[in-house]
Amino acid sequence: MMETISIHSAEVVQLSLSSSISLNTCYSERKFGRGLTIDALKDKLELITGIPALNMDLEVYTEDNKLACKLSDSSALLGSYHIDDNMRLHVIDREKSRKVGEYEDVSKVEKYSISDEAYSKKSDSVRAFLKKKKMGKYDPEEQVRMKQKEEERKQMEKEALENIKVGSRCEVKLPNNMPRRGTVKFVGMTEFQPNLWIGVEYDEPYGKNNGTVDGIKYFECANKYGSFLRPFSVKCGDFPPLDDGLDDDDEEM
Repeated sequence: MMETISIHSAEVVQLSLSSSISLNTCYSERKFGRGLTIDALKDKLELITGIPALNMDLEVYTEDNKLACKLSDSSALLGSYHIDDNMRLHVIDREKSRKVGEYEDVSKVEKYSISDEAYSKKSDSVRAFLKKKKMGKYDPEEQVRMKQKEEERKQMEKEALENIKVGSRCEVKLPNNMPRRGTVKFVGMTEFQPNLWIGVEYDEPYGKNNGTVDGIKYFECANKYGSFLRPFSVKCGDFPPLDDGLDDDDEEM
């Protein structure tokens, strides 16, 4: 007869989990009460692994991956085994009732989709709520502000472009940074963002690229000398080279 061991219900052990049907090494770390019977432990593990409790065999491995024990007595308490924190509890599907990776291949999960037209007709959607409350882009005042902001941006770009030509010397001014100087190498639209960009070759290696972004070459220069900037950040004129030792800014690419 197995000797009964008294375990305080508050005592827990933290174990990492793995299973014979998982593509991953471990699911996660979980805490289990040492007062659980092995049968009760299997019931909990069924919810985590998807393996039926009746089909389970349980093994515990040390941190260096050596077999510590097998939890073979269903009526025994977890705390009656010599198990320490950070050991690994391995769940084996004895009957192979589940395929390896069955619950991990999301490509087999049917995705719900809805057309934009059908979504617009729904009365319980976020879009319907925003329209009803006239919030966000559905706020008439916000629409006016957005339109004004877009018009101001276009005007700034237009004015800037009047004096920005390929081959011109330029000075770049970004918020919270001292000016940098270089030469304009590109003016136009890009594939990486649907905006007008100015490609600049800096005098010093403070750029982000070599004139190529996402495999597309817009201009040629040495690596770390090239950057793409919005037109309003670039001013052309008689700007001789100067030293610049400043950090990159989010307004350049």
